[in-house]
Amino acid sequence: MSLTVIRYHRGMGRWEPNAHGRLEQAAIELYIERGFEQTTVAEIAKVAGLTERTFFRYFVDKREVLFWGAGALQELLVKTVLDAPRSEGPISVISAAIQAAGAVFQERREGVLLRQRVIGANPELQERELIKLAFLATALADALRKRGVKEPSASLSAEAGIAVLKIAFQRWVREAGSHDLGQLIRDLFAELKTVTES
Repeated sequence: MSLTVIRYHRGMGRWEPNAHGRLEQAAIELYIERGFEQTTVAEIAKVAGLTERTFFRYFVDKREVLFWGAGALQELLVKTVLDAPRSEGPISVISAAIQAAGAVFQERREGVLLRQRVIGANPELQERELIKLAFLATALADALRKRGVKEPSASLSAEAGIAVLKIAFQRWVREAGSHDLGQLIRDLFAELKTVTES
């Protein structure tokens, strides 16, 4: 896979449009080219044609470039659970939420695969990814409890959903996004049903 490297003119001002996107793109390019650990914030800002100060307006640190979307993902999952019809059971509701997340990943396929390539090469980032998944499971369980689902059903359903997402996502990344992530998620929920009924 080749990357298109966009170099910005040094004279570009820090208030140019899409500073966030430019910083993110520059960071990912550098992480892949040089490695996450070897890349500095100063280098990211320079490639983006911005200042370090501007970088810190958008990101807390260079790891955050890879994880800034976690809040929006959590909001999507929780909203999907809370908005689901009351007649739906916990696993059906969680399945719908995980499929909604899968649709977002599928839509942003190239960027997601590049991001995952960086995370896969760095144990510290892999640990951060696992922590993110744990927070998502907690948020899903909380949303189910707001729907009146009791424990341990709420936590079991949420954890099962995150397990499905993790396994489907790993397969999707391993196969370079050649499959539809939504279909992988549906297949795994069907497999989960088969496993629990046998």
